[in-house]
Amino acid sequence: MLKHHTKEKGDLGVLKAQLSLFEQGYLILQPVTEHAPFDLVVYKDNAFKRVQVKYKTLDKTGAITLHFRSCWTDKNGTHMQAVDKEQIDLYCIYCPNTDECYFLNPKDFDKSVTLRVEPPKNNQNKHVKFVADYQKVP
Repeated sequence: MLKHHTKEKGDLGVLKAQLSLFEQGYLILQPVTEHAPFDLVVYKDNAFKRVQVKYKTLDKTGAITLHFRSCWTDKNGTHMQAVDKEQIDLYCIYCPNTDECYFLNPKDFDKSVTLRVEPPKNNQNKHVKFVADYQKVP
């Protein structure tokens, strides 16, 4: 796959998320603004969910790590701010290495989460979160 500019990666992640959510029976709603704390809103079974989509590649250990924070740069430097988990009901992580989406409730985790695609080299399974457990919306 060709290397993408950051915005194009985000757009691809949102498209893949829409497809996966549609296949799971959700009606997809798109905010009119890019300044909302979420990328999509989905509706199913009389309930709405605000969805933040992230495009994340595998690291060298075969895992995906998501930090629940926003980062931006301006004339004053680089800034980081913790995500307000009250404004997001669901995270969707699109991984181009697997071409899959993984879904999780951010309130189930502290400051970050690591999902394993490949088993750990030390064969540890306790407290390890495997992507197979996050392929459907919780």
